[in-house]
Amino acid sequence: MKNRSLVSINDFSKEEWIKILDLANEFEKNPTQKILEDYVVATLFFEPSTRTRLSFESAASRLGAKIVGFSDSASTSVKKGESLNDTILTVSNYSDIIVMRHPREGSARFASEVAPVPIINAGDGANQHPTQTLLDLYSIRKTQGTLNNLHIAFVGDLKYGRTVHSLVAALCEFNTTFHLVSPVELKLPSYVKKHIKDKNLTYHQYTNLKDVISEVDILYMTRIQKERFSDPIDYEKVKNIYILENSMLDNSKDNLKILHPLPRVNEINEDVDTNPKAYYFQQALNGVFVRQALLTSILGVK
Repeated sequence: MKNRSLVSINDFSKEEWIKILDLANEFEKNPTQKILEDYVVATLFFEPSTRTRLSFESAASRLGAKIVGFSDSASTSVKKGESLNDTILTVSNYSDIIVMRHPREGSARFASEVAPVPIINAGDGANQHPTQTLLDLYSIRKTQGTLNNLHIAFVGDLKYGRTVHSLVAALCEFNTTFHLVSPVELKLPSYVKKHIKDKNLTYHQYTNLKDVISEVDILYMTRIQKERFSDPIDYEKVKNIYILENSMLDNSKDNLKILHPLPRVNEINEDVDTNPKAYYFQQALNGVFVRQALLTSILGVK
């Protein structure tokens, strides 16, 4: 993995994913190790982020790395009209690795083709979010004891949800049964379903959340993303279509865990937070350990 960019989850093999998860488990036991003191990590966030940006910066800080970058491109030369090409080439002079989030699909792949340093995709539009996928895999394995032969429900915005697209592709390597819950307008795209079909796996589609809760091991809730809708009226039609409440979990499996890439709006009621099946805040913490594993692997330190 040394000096390789991570743009799509498929840039790394299944075996390499497992190595990252195993290394993340080591970092969870001992997260503060000053092994990147000679490295500079650039975080370029052209689109808003809380957990992804801060967990990468926390991961780098705990490893002793220096951090440069921005969380708002409006305060950079991008505001003056600087191209992505020029921004990437310039920042490459100042850093050993670049973590980038950008609203345009394909931007991370472009950056990886022009940059002399590795690029980690922290989300490119509605396309991919591979580091979220790895922390999701870590969370699933940690709570279920395995990644194999699980029933997993994805709920909400399956059309624009880049976390869903990446995770579905990865889970196809583990004989997953998929339960897809969404309004018709936000169904999982056919090119993502193709991953499932190519592996001869089973998927079921629903419009009612209550139909799946008792059937699954993982309930992966997602936000209806207002920023992905060009027409506000279309967003208003679906924004509150799924709201998970604590009482809805009464007949769920004992091993069920509820995941969410966050931020949530109102798709998970706060009364769920105290239920032991709620795992989304621990899931966010797991991102630090997984991103420590990624940074050290790509920089060749581990």
